[in-house]
Amino acid sequence: MSHDWDAACYHAVSDPQFAWGLTVLERLSLEGDETVLDAGCGTGRLTACLLDRLPRGRVIAVDSSPAMVARARLHLAAHAGRLEVIQADLGTLSLAAPVDAIFSTATFHWIHDHAGLFARLHATLVAGGRLEAQCGGGPNLARVRARAKRRAAAPRFAPFFRDWRDPWEYADEATTARRLAAAGFASVRTWLEEAPTRFAGPSEYRAFLAGVVIRPYLACLPDDEKAAFVDPLIAQASADQPPWTLDYWRLNMSAVRPA
Repeated sequence: MSHDWDAACYHAVSDPQFAWGLTVLERLSLEGDETVLDAGCGTGRLTACLLDRLPRGRVIAVDSSPAMVARARLHLAAHAGRLEVIQADLGTLSLAAPVDAIFSTATFHWIHDHAGLFARLHATLVAGGRLEAQCGGGPNLARVRARAKRRAAAPRFAPFFRDWRDPWEYADEATTARRLAAAGFASVRTWLEEAPTRFAGPSEYRAFLAGVVIRPYLACLPDDEKAAFVDPLIAQASADQPPWTLDYWRLNMSAVRPA
């Protein structure tokens, strides 16, 4: 299964992630001269907003996807003097110097080892540095994930998924709080919030579903089987109340590396 993304598609359809990310950015108190790690920068839409908050500071933007990194560098070219964009895995990230804060949205659920991730992020922060983050958690997308899993088990598709492993870690708030504390963080707060996301119609729903939500499933299929996999999922979404709605849940976390 490919771990890369169609960055152009994501840049076009990621309005929900952008909106959620803005609320997380509002929680991050900044003086304007800090160095901040954008952990999972994607195509750089939110990174640009973060840079606006740092007129005398800088951002280190990290993503594991080569396509996302290339798109972010293009999107953020005007900020090159205050920005470094790095392709790296967050779980093994090593920086030349610690950062003052970490900002992350819609990323941590793509990493299985949250205990290891939080330990690595703790190590990248200065004493007193803050983590403000959000990702999918709890029952996130339970309805559509169950539908996709049933589709993958159908005789037509099952041979393509013999080695399938869910690529997501949707932790709950209590588990996440324990993991953050075990990694050394203090002043830990975690909470889940429901965020149902409705799309205008079938074409918008399909573009987002295929480009983001079930991208790992489609990466396992040959091109001539992808439409047959997706079509019944679109039909089922048309009958939901309300239709064209994804059952999103967001896991928020706020923590500090003690002085």
